Amino acid sequence: MLSRISHAIPDLSRSEKRVAAWVIAHPKEATNATLAHIASECETSEPTVLRFCRRMGLSGFRELGIRLAESLSAPGGYVHRDVSQDDSTSDAAMKVMDASIQALMEMRAQLSSMPVDDTARAMASARQIAFAGLGASGHVARDACHKFFRLGIPCSSLLDTPMILQFAAIAEPDDVLVLLSHSGRWPEFVQAANIARQRGATVVAITNPESDLSGCASILFPCRVVEDTNVFTPTSSRLGQLALLDAILVALALTLGSAATESLKLSKDALRPADHL
Repeated sequence: MLSRISHAIPDLSRSEKRVAAWVIAHPKEATNATLAHIASECETSEPTVLRFCRRMGLSGFRELGIRLAESLSAPGGYVHRDVSQDDSTSDAAMKVMDASIQALMEMRAQLSSMPVDDTARAMASARQIAFAGLGASGHVARDACHKFFRLGIPCSSLLDTPMILQFAAIAEPDDVLVLLSHSGRWPEFVQAANIARQRGATVVAITNPESDLSGCASILFPCRVVEDTNVFTPTSSRLGQLALLDAILVALALTLGSAATESLKLSKDALRPADHL
C-alpha cells in the first residue's frame, strides 16, 4: 500500500499530495486514525481524504486502514490476507473459500452494469482477439485464449510487455485487445491501449476503474476487487477475472448463434477416438 501511494504522488492534486506524504510518514498512526484526524493533520478537508482513498483504488476510508495494516504486518500476511499464523489448517481453508465466494458475489453484483453486450458484439465481428496479462493475470489470459478460440475466432495470449506492445503496434481496426490488470498501473498497458486505439482496434480493459488504464479503454469493465497486492498470489482478483471472462464467453456464443454452436461441436468431436466418429 505504501509503495502504491509513493508511485501515485506525481499524479495527485496538491491537497492529496499532503495526505499521501502524511500517510507515508505516519503509517502506524494512519492505520487507526479517524477521517477527521487525518484531515486535520494534513490541513485539508475530509472529502479530500476520501478522494485520496479513491485515487488509491480503495473502496473507502476504512479500507485505507486495512491495507496499511496489511502492509505493516509480519511476513505471515504473505500467505493470504484473511489468514493468520494462529489459524488451524481447516479454519484457514474455510477463510480462503469464504474470501473467494465473497469476491464472486461482489463481481456478480456489478455485472448488470458492465458492458457485456458491447464486448460480445465487438468480439463477434473481430478478425482476432488477443488476451493480455502479466503475472497472475497472465494465467487468466492464457485460460481465456484456451476457451474463446473454440468459438471459431482466432485468439492469442500475450504474456509479456514486448508481445503486448508489438501486438498493439500492428493491430487492425477489427481486432480486439483485452487487457487484464488488477491494479491497472502498468505503464506498458496504458501505452499498448493508446497505440491499439490509434490503430483503430477495440481495447477492452478489465481493471480498477480508478487506474490510468481505465481511461484508455474503448470498453471498460470496472473491477475493484479488494485485495492486498503484498500477498504473493492475488487469489480473489484472479477468480473474479476468470468468472467475468466466462460470462463474456457465453454472451459471445449467444451473439454468434449457430456458428458458435457448430464450432464448439466440431472442437469437441475432434477429441473423440477415431472409432467413435
